[in-house]
Amino acid sequence: MGQPAPPSAQRETLSVGDEPGRVSTEEVTIQEGPFARQVVFFRTTEAPGTMVIHTSERFLYVVLGNNRALRYGIGVGREGFTWSGLVRISRKAEWPDWTPPPEMIQRQPYLPRFMAGGPGNPMGSRALYLGSTVYRVHGTNQPETIGHAVSSGCFRLANGDVIDLYSRVSVGTKVIIRHAASL
Repeated sequence: MGQPAPPSAQRETLSVGDEPGRVSTEEVTIQEGPFARQVVFFRTTEAPGTMVIHTSERFLYVVLGNNRALRYGIGVGREGFTWSGLVRISRKAEWPDWTPPPEMIQRQPYLPRFMAGGPGNPMGSRALYLGSTVYRVHGTNQPETIGHAVSSGCFRLANGDVIDLYSRVSVGTKVIIRHAASL
């Protein structure tokens, strides 16, 4: 069973786009409040190491076993950009390059067509590629967006938190994305 959903004030959709060029150091983590990284009670039959993303709750869990998981606060897709499914991590990258997909360029024509990885890249310090989709679990230079619906379908963590997550999972890790709260 998951944790209760955040208060409605924290569940709103922010009107903020990715800010290419905005710089955040990789040390940034969520230190306090419900979105701080922590070990929590998490009832599941999934094997240790499995990632479970609850978009409606704005949390990503790494199953530890014995009804425990490491929970991270995340930013999720804004209205119209949420999804669910079962994928595996197909690739990992440190300071990944960013090439916005054509659909994103069409919606936001001012975006760069390519941006080399680094501290000013909106993909942040690390990225976990989700199967053959265009979606990723990645860092962000906007840690204030954690807990909000802001992205075009990717899941974002504060840079320090995604570095921690990156060190805990490997290519091939099972990832379950759930949109509705679990019963």
